[in-house]
Amino acid sequence: MLGKDHRRTRVANAYYSLFMAIGNILGYTTGSYSGWYKVFALALTPACNISCANLKSALFLDIIFIAVTTYISIVAAKEVPLSSSGALPVEEAAAGESGTAGEAFLWQLFGTFRYFSTPIWTILTVNALRWIGWFPFLLFDTDWMGREIYGGEPNEGPNHDTGVRMGALGLLLNSVVLGVTSVLLERLCRKRGPGFLWGISNILMAVCFISMLVVTYVANNIGYVGKDLPPTGIVIASLIIFIVLGFPHAITYSFPYALISTHIQSLGLGHCGQD
Repeated sequence: MLGKDHRRTRVANAYYSLFMAIGNILGYTTGSYSGWYKVFALALTPACNISCANLKSALFLDIIFIAVTTYISIVAAKEVPLSSSGALPVEEAAAGESGTAGEAFLWQLFGTFRYFSTPIWTILTVNALRWIGWFPFLLFDTDWMGREIYGGEPNEGPNHDTGVRMGALGLLLNSVVLGVTSVLLERLCRKRGPGFLWGISNILMAVCFISMLVVTYVANNIGYVGKDLPPTGIVIASLIIFIVLGFPHAITYSFPYALISTHIQSLGLGHCGQD
């Protein structure tokens, strides 16, 4: 669909990031709201407190949305059955394939590594290192707010739950910035170039993660942890980190693929190459 037009590849990735951001905004809005147990009253039981009921209610909403979107996808997609399109049934097609097809595919996949140039290896390495940094943040960001900023522990007082909801609010703001950045990516690329923006996003991402350590250190030395709610300045600083990380987050979902596509075309590999 995209052919050899790298601009269209960047635009497609930008739209992907935009709609992913919209979904994240809705999801994090759900997580930051503390009154779902009132909507789904059956979720609150003697064995499931308010926090548990809110989580259970969010899962109910998730199931409802998945069911609705799945139904819409099935109804909207006008697929032609294999039997009426002249294609072979799945069983016959599978019988005609070689038993070593999977091995051949893997051999071809790894065999292309020897054609990779230095820029391609650099992009792949930097992208791998970026995700090493992103995964801990995406896994523990709300817990960081609940434990390190609000000084709470799970199921021990309201501080941890309040911090987790504030972390969800931070992720909501992060997704808003991600969506806005995705819309503006093409214009930014024309002005500065994808390589420059990717480099700036790497630096900004590192600065934000270092800032999380600084905020944690300051919070622990103020002396409120375990005694009171955090000062407004600490909360605002934490939310600003979430917000600023929205920019490199959008870059992560768009630029590596476009840059790889740009450098790999001359090698005749992938969808840009010749069949």
